[in-house]
Amino acid sequence: MEEMIMFIDDHREHLGVEAICKVLPIAPSTYYHHKSIELDPEKASARAKRDTFLMTKIHIYWEKSRKRYGAVKIWHDLLDEGTVVARCTVVRLMKSMGIQGITRGDVTTTKSNPALPCPEDKVNRKFKAPAPNILWVADFTYVRTAVGFVYVAFIIDVFARYIVGWKVSSSPNAQMVLDALDQALAARQPDPKTLIHHSDRGVQYLSIKYTERLEEAKIDPSVGSVGDSYDNAMAETINGLYKAEVIEHEGPWQGKKDVEFATLDWVHWFNHERRFGPIGYIAPAQAERNFYDSLNTVTIAAE
Repeated sequence: MEEMIMFIDDHREHLGVEAICKVLPIAPSTYYHHKSIELDPEKASARAKRDTFLMTKIHIYWEKSRKRYGAVKIWHDLLDEGTVVARCTVVRLMKSMGIQGITRGDVTTTKSNPALPCPEDKVNRKFKAPAPNILWVADFTYVRTAVGFVYVAFIIDVFARYIVGWKVSSSPNAQMVLDALDQALAARQPDPKTLIHHSDRGVQYLSIKYTERLEEAKIDPSVGSVGDSYDNAMAETINGLYKAEVIEHEGPWQGKKDVEFATLDWVHWFNHERRFGPIGYIAPAQAERNFYDSLNTVTIAAE
């Protein structure tokens, strides 16, 4: 054990602790724990002790995020638990540990048909909402598996980026996106007087079945007017996060069933745990709770 600790000490600056531990029979948490015990006032500086203490916590939060979080989100985790630390320190320590968050790539799946009737664009690339169930955006992406492609549709509430509906399918047809819509409607039961449903010009979203379902639910449809990814940028962002944090991070994939299980797990984590920068580095569910709590506070004050 001592030889491994010494080897990591000698090489962690240019190789990183995580990378070395993949080769040596020692877990990073074991290394950091050993270092925290080893460091005492007579043998190490205050900064070295502090760094070791922080690296242990950083590794815990990084593992808790399933190795998805970068320095900024881990920094917020530390602040929330009461550990005061500069963001640049977290960046420096993660670099020395050889760990990093997941970066998102670009995903494009839209196939449009100019001949299909198309609702007007009521969003105009302004993806903001003052409350939940005011604006939903919809899109889908693909996943390569050992037995062929499967497709995953999402519906996102814009206010807090909460995923309100999703569906995994073997075929990118209208029924797939319709199932995601039905799940969202059942879960949210939105007021049709205030809700806009926005999508790109994909043939699935302009299909007769989907259009009729929106009409039946009395939901106002909106479709991007230009026809590029910016017309549905928020949905594209969620697709990109899904591909980066699940599909590329946890694959390869055998087939539809394991993609379904992984997507179910990720959606729950995304909605209830994942920190999201644009809403204040809190989870979507927390952002929605904060909104409704503020309404209750106003109501009580008015009474």
